[in-house]
Amino acid sequence: MQEVIVHWDSLVARLRDDERGLNTAELLGNAALAIVALIAIWAGLQALGIDVIERIRSLLFGQL
Repeated sequence: MQEVIVHWDSLVARLRDDERGLNTAELLGNAALAIVALIAIWAGLQALGIDVIERIRSLLFGQL
């Protein structure tokens, strides 16, 4: 029984020190922040009267 407890303790210690899943959480957090920043920039430009989509559309289709 003592061997099982020692094995269990070592397994739990290894799992606590394992940070492989942390990278995924950090990347998802950074992606979410980037999307929020893009939406905030787009909303700010639109509030100033600068329609980015129309400008890109006019540049693309105006040259065809």
